[in-house]
Amino acid sequence: MALDDNGQHREQQPCEEHERRQKAAGFSAAGNVTSSDSASNAADSDRLGQAAAYAETAEDAGVCCAADSACIALAPDADIDCSAEAASNEASAQDASGGGLANACAGGDTVIAHPIGDAHGHQECEAALKEGALSNSSVSAALMVPKHRVQEMILLKIIAETLNQSNELSTMLQSVLEKLMELSGLTTGWIFLSESYMDFCSVAEQNLPPALTGNGGKRMNHGSCWCLDRFWDGRLVNAINILNCKRLEDAATFRWGDTYGITHHATVPLRTGKKLVGILNVAAPGKTHFTDDELALLQSVAFQIGGAIERIRLYAAEQRRAELFARLDEFSRALGSHNDDSSAEPLIDYALRLISTLFAWPAAALYDVSGNELALRAVYYSDEACTIQQRISLKHARWLRETALRRQVSAATPEEAGCLAFSDRTRGSSKAPYKLRTAAAVPLPFGRTGLVLVVASGKRDAITQADWPVLEAMAEHIAGALDSALLAEHRRELARIEERNRLARDLHDSVSQLLFSLSMTSRGVEGLLSGPSPDTDAALAAVRDMQSLSQSALKEMRSLILQLRPSDLQAGLVTALREYGEKLGLRVLTSVEGVRELPRAAEDALWRIGQEALNNVSKHSGMNSADISLTLSDGEAVLRVSDNGKGMPSGASKNRTSAPPSFGLSTMRERAEALGGTFSATGRRAGGTLIEVVIPLPSAAIRTEVNLER
Repeated sequence: MALDDNGQHREQQPCEEHERRQKAAGFSAAGNVTSSDSASNAADSDRLGQAAAYAETAEDAGVCCAADSACIALAPDADIDCSAEAASNEASAQDASGGGLANACAGGDTVIAHPIGDAHGHQECEAALKEGALSNSSVSAALMVPKHRVQEMILLKIIAETLNQSNELSTMLQSVLEKLMELSGLTTGWIFLSESYMDFCSVAEQNLPPALTGNGGKRMNHGSCWCLDRFWDGRLVNAINILNCKRLEDAATFRWGDTYGITHHATVPLRTGKKLVGILNVAAPGKTHFTDDELALLQSVAFQIGGAIERIRLYAAEQRRAELFARLDEFSRALGSHNDDSSAEPLIDYALRLISTLFAWPAAALYDVSGNELALRAVYYSDEACTIQQRISLKHARWLRETALRRQVSAATPEEAGCLAFSDRTRGSSKAPYKLRTAAAVPLPFGRTGLVLVVASGKRDAITQADWPVLEAMAEHIAGALDSALLAEHRRELARIEERNRLARDLHDSVSQLLFSLSMTSRGVEGLLSGPSPDTDAALAAVRDMQSLSQSALKEMRSLILQLRPSDLQAGLVTALREYGEKLGLRVLTSVEGVRELPRAAEDALWRIGQEALNNVSKHSGMNSADISLTLSDGEAVLRVSDNGKGMPSGASKNRTSAPPSFGLSTMRERAEALGGTFSATGRRAGGTLIEVVIPLPSAAIRTEVNLER
């Protein structure tokens, strides 16, 4: 019987070529002998029985012979028996030849497969089979395939197709195990994967007896056995017979349940290249021995499974790599947006929290290298019941010594990772501590001695060597952010020094001069009143001058105090500038376009620049009014201060790339450029001056992309 595409038996219908050749050989289409010679009839009947047997065997193996595609020899002196359905038979012939051969001829126990389109070889094969001179024919011995080998090739072909149908490891292994049991006639199989001694897992199981499936699967995933022992100690090189299965013996000894009559199994190592990754075990009730041919076939299947495991692992590694780099991009953007006005310590805390949130590594710590030990600088650990070690000796933590001294990425063993944290009983948590099982350390190039970033997880293989490039890139991002924060802190310190110097100059030029004049006038009053003839009129005039000087000094002092940072800046930048201008005696018109929060550094810079611009309007424009506009967008803030006064002196109007001549304009420009912005001061055609400042802002969307509460 032949099988259809759905695996069901179908009746084979004789074709015209089949009947013609049977008649030529002395047989009718119905299988009756046409010759009248009884002896001949008996011989022909025997040949017919052989033909039927060979045809059925070949069909069951997937070799359906068509007139132009395949043929099966009936006997050394018999004709060729051909079946119908040439199109489907051609595909079956390809199956019989492993996909690369189209025509197959069978004689005795041998199937001869011909390359596609090799009509000459096919005809020569037919002649050789008829004449019984197969050994003397010119047909290549390399193309002679025993019929049981055809079945093996079909099995391997179907196994290969099954292996290519999934990119998920456990699904693929389970599917191929089921298909192997179906095609081989075996009933039970299971696959172990193991990376190291006593570290194994049963990833696929088919028709296990109840004795092995009980106890929640622990009988297959706990404890050693003879096949795994051979695997771990390197004795399992090829497929072998396991004379007795320890798990099955334990099942019988401890009466775990029915074993389905299975006592023995074959064990086949699974390889990816030269590395052993697991074993394939197969068995059947009452089967106590596997032949060499059966073991060789299982070895071939194991090679295919090993190659598929390597393919899936490489695919999974690339998928994980792409995912990690996508998270790294999000990490970089979030860290950059937080680096506007943060000092180093808050930035480190934020970075560690981001690592735990984005990469699902619950523990992240940053250590300073201090001699022969590491000192904890900052940590984020999702388990509040545990505490990360404050100090770690490099003499005892060799994996950290590789990172701290040799500046290399290193990984911890499960035991070393478990030593990073300990339970903190003082916190009063009732839950069991979260045990760390994997950890990695990466050097962070910052400071004189550098830092060490440690990330850890309680999941096995949560951090692998394939993740090291991501860790290195992450460390570089953190180091760059810390350098930027340090430079920003230096800039702020320089700005504070500059502000003190400016206040000192302003105090000297205004308040100090007024107070000096007030002091000298008071001495003059004393002289007018203490002489032999006091001049009261002159003394009263001097007192009035003193009152005027003191009021001017008070006004200047208040102005300087207000410039430091007004309390009402919290109400808004434009509102604070308008109130400041009104205190200078100006009528200020304001407009605001767009709504968003300004970073503190940008707000301070715009406030100082706006103050200086309004001071210039009050002192130099000759007008008592000014216009202020603030435009806020997703990427920048634009502040404009204008007046309709005298305008700038001839030659003083400068573009954005030239240094303004006055000290006040130069200070405004430096403040803008310190934040990556631009500054311009230009004269207006209608008269007056326009001050324009553009400060770049981080995208507002960046701040909402990372939810640190998840």
